[in-house]
Amino acid sequence: MPYYDEVYDGGGAPRAHAAALAAALESLGHQGLVEAGHRRDTIFMRQGITFEVGGADGDAAVDRPFPLDLVPRILPVDEWRTIKRGLAQRIRALNRFVDDVYHGREIVHDGVVPWPLVVSRPEFARAAHGIRPPGGVYCHVSGCDLVRDADGSWKVLEDNVRTPSGISYMLENRRAMTRLLPGLFSSYRVRPVDHYPMLLLNALREVAPAGDGEPTVVVWTPGPLNSAYFEHTFLARQMGVELVEASDLVVRDELCFIRTTNGLERVHAVYRRLDDSFIDPLEFRPDSMLGVPGLMRAYRAGTVAIVNAVGTGVADDKAIYHYVPEMIRYYLGEEPILDNVRTYMLDDREQREHVLSRLSELVVKPTSESGGKGVFIGPTASEQEIERQRRLVEAQPSRWIAQELVQLSTCPTAMEDGRLAPRHVDLRPFAVFGDDIHIVPGGLTRVALREGSMIVNSSQGGGSKDTWVLEDAAPPAEAGLDAGEAWSPPPLPDLLGRGGWSSQQQVQQQ
Repeated sequence: MPYYDEVYDGGGAPRAHAAALAAALESLGHQGLVEAGHRRDTIFMRQGITFEVGGADGDAAVDRPFPLDLVPRILPVDEWRTIKRGLAQRIRALNRFVDDVYHGREIVHDGVVPWPLVVSRPEFARAAHGIRPPGGVYCHVSGCDLVRDADGSWKVLEDNVRTPSGISYMLENRRAMTRLLPGLFSSYRVRPVDHYPMLLLNALREVAPAGDGEPTVVVWTPGPLNSAYFEHTFLARQMGVELVEASDLVVRDELCFIRTTNGLERVHAVYRRLDDSFIDPLEFRPDSMLGVPGLMRAYRAGTVAIVNAVGTGVADDKAIYHYVPEMIRYYLGEEPILDNVRTYMLDDREQREHVLSRLSELVVKPTSESGGKGVFIGPTASEQEIERQRRLVEAQPSRWIAQELVQLSTCPTAMEDGRLAPRHVDLRPFAVFGDDIHIVPGGLTRVALREGSMIVNSSQGGGSKDTWVLEDAAPPAEAGLDAGEAWSPPPLPDLLGRGGWSSQQQVQQQ
């Protein structure tokens, strides 16, 4: 088999770290997974953990429960250590690169990264030139995408340091799994992930400009029509801060304020969930109805922190990705811990000719798109699709990169009838950069639910898994209790199960 299965080895036997999980799933059976799936869908619909699916023939879009697969993904602690070290190294280098691009441009002068490439990126922000955010931190929140190749090695597929999304699904996945299938945890000591909102809040407070009292922090959303609005509301609620839109903010005398019933209140740090081009119509898109006029003036004056920093998006362009290993060597004097996927720059004539001769074997991606949009996968493409992609590359070679096809690893995944089938997965760990880089143990595992597909994005039919990073030691046994009884899931109020209200809710109703 050309794929690395993360639970079963080549002979079909469970790997050592997954043996207890395999036994628990076998004991649960197909019907147990089906029933848990029904409860999951009910809970997610009630809590609004949904995504939009377009109707057929132009019908109105409908909300569906976010597809959480009920078979968790397990990462042994030694593998996680390597991932954690590699990500921290990469984030430091990307942060140095962004600072360099808007200041000394030493990496350009030394011929490591070509300036025409940098300045032609859509996310290169001329308005950020000469601005250095507090502590020199640009990439406050990162979500790099990792994949495991056929030989079991980890590689970085993409860098996401603009407005990475998915953290809310990671947190809700864990909460749901502890409620739906607590028995799966009984043989494992899984590292928690629920401290992420506090990590983020601390980082926002750390970068806020000094002032009297506690700084005011807000989460800035484009509004309810944004596909990630659930995440915006979730994070604001978890951090205990205001969720704001552009109409809630105003700039006066180079200070940013939020409108309240008691008048204007100073805002010190803004966690923005919209791209640079929309944040200030006076300096970016003049037609933006989502922005706050004058915000860049306040940012330039140092009276408000914007997270992630303005201009950071230049670092997660897919063409810039090609140079990240060289950034690590240049800025840190180290060899990369995590490799890139072999990438070809199609504005180079020699590389382009090589790619065009192998289109049926490679993956071609538009440099500035996200969410799996426009991705061409040669091995699954028809002759007509190959020829169409050839014409697109020849017409605008600088708009595309090509990569060797990674044989994404697989994990057992529950089908609608409860049977297990291998499906391809990737991993998006989340890091928060404040006084130091803190990486949440685990991340969002995305899974391609369609057989044979390697597109894991939810907008393209993908789902997700709860990701378990194991502790070093086994959990201590408690007197008089076996492993299953010694652990109990945290209560989740206001959840309506398939069979009616939970016992806790019944008590609250009495």
